[in-house]
Amino acid sequence: MRSGINTFLSFPVFAILYCYTAAGVILVFILTLFRAKRAVQYLTMIWARSVFVIMGKLLTVKGKENIDKNNRYILVANHASLFDIVAITSFYPQVAWFGHERLLKVPVFGSFLKLTGYIPFREPTIRNTRHMLEQLIDKSTHQSVALFPEGTRTLNGKINPFFRGFIYLMRTGNTDILPITLNGFYDLKPKNRFCIDFGSKPEVIIHKPVPGKELVDKTDDEIISRIRGIIESAYNGNH
Repeated sequence: MRSGINTFLSFPVFAILYCYTAAGVILVFILTLFRAKRAVQYLTMIWARSVFVIMGKLLTVKGKENIDKNNRYILVANHASLFDIVAITSFYPQVAWFGHERLLKVPVFGSFLKLTGYIPFREPTIRNTRHMLEQLIDKSTHQSVALFPEGTRTLNGKINPFFRGFIYLMRTGNTDILPITLNGFYDLKPKNRFCIDFGSKPEVIIHKPVPGKELVDKTDDEIISRIRGIIESAYNGNH
């Protein structure tokens, strides 16, 4: 019964979200032409928050006090849903994203990502890898960069193994890592289900930053263990 209601309601909600996002993309594009960076970031934040309102969701964000607006970070979070990016954008719109190229093919949402300076992960050839790293390093010297070390959304609610890309960035720029735990997003809208679960309770937990200087002498496995441990410490999914 509940599944049927969720499916029935998901169709109009997705239609509204696509139209709403399309209008936002047009406005952001216009502001981008005038190089109104702050206005773009503010509009992006409002859009992201509105997405959850349209779905009837109250997004809970804990730990905002752990973010120093004058500092740059590598945001590292677990990954379960397309709405993960939207959730983080709702409180940290000035971040540059790095993720799968296929997200750029999502109708409307892909256009939005392009306007925010999204860096797509492409087939890891020598040429592509060098280009991606150059883009990431350049971005990370000017602003915070966010990525999902799992590489893809979980299919069972469990946190997948972490890749090492964020470690290379941390070592290159000696940048602090900001771990983030996303709860309830697998229930909200996982990769392998069309409908939205309107009974889910999405929550974001922002942990205290881990200084890059504390990690630079650690091995890759030690860094992954520490960052993953922090994220899992507040995770209420299946792990």
